[in-house]
Amino acid sequence: MLGISDFGAFCAAIIVFLALPGPGTLALLNSTAKGGMRAGAAATAGVIVGDQVLLWLAVGGVAALLSTYPVAFRAVQWGGAAYLAWVGVRLLLAKPGAPLPVRIEPRRYARQAFFITLLNPKAIVFYMAFFPLFIDPVTHRGLPTFAAMALTIAIITAVYCLTLCAFADRIAGKLKAHQRLSTWLSRLAGIFLIGFGLRLLRN
Repeated sequence: MLGISDFGAFCAAIIVFLALPGPGTLALLNSTAKGGMRAGAAATAGVIVGDQVLLWLAVGGVAALLSTYPVAFRAVQWGGAAYLAWVGVRLLLAKPGAPLPVRIEPRRYARQAFFITLLNPKAIVFYMAFFPLFIDPVTHRGLPTFAAMALTIAIITAVYCLTLCAFADRIAGKLKAHQRLSTWLSRLAGIFLIGFGLRLLRN
């Protein structure tokens, strides 16, 4: 599909990554708790814009490798698959613990969520590792392929984040009350990531 290898796995991987607790998730939960659904929607917009900025920065590097150094691009694909598996192993072995708090001030929900996302030190590494895994070097169409991937990520992110905001109070309460459930969800995500890495290494 438009040069995207295994579109179903691509969508599934996006959902898995969105489900992992991180600064963006905490920004959404805190914004919704402080300002209701409107604040959560504003924070969602900030997260999406921040993701898109990082995403297109990564696309620039991936596109350069793809057109100029095919062998290096293949090496990046293998490195990306190994990175996914490594993150999965870390999730499996991680000890239960509370995430670092994210401070959210009222009336600046979108801007704060944008900068929280943009300044996440692991985000650009994630996108550089993630994109090459699902690009078919033979059938890709350059910009249309990257645009289709970016649009897919934006749509799935919007649906997921708005759903999370709509049930923020209930979800946050359950996760705080059931630390064991949160731990097992993280480990399940780790298993998925290891599986994605192993599957993509075979391609």
